Amino acid sequence: MKLKKNIGARDRWIRFALAVLLLVFAYWKMSWIALVASLFVFFESLMSWCVVYQLLGKSSCPIKKK
Repeated sequence: MKLKKNIGARDRWIRFALAVLLLVFAYWKMSWIALVASLFVFFESLMSWCVVYQLLGKSSCPIKKK
């Protein structure tokens, strides 16, 4: 299964900031759940791919012109 990019640049930056906040929270509270969530959000932002967007058929990527 190939991961088709479905997250635009703005969403990537928002997810990256959220991942950093979750990582700080995980360290502060020593929470494994927050750590796993943070790593997953980092993965999404780095790969420009969201599983929920994939399931819903949504994309925030700009439209490519032919």
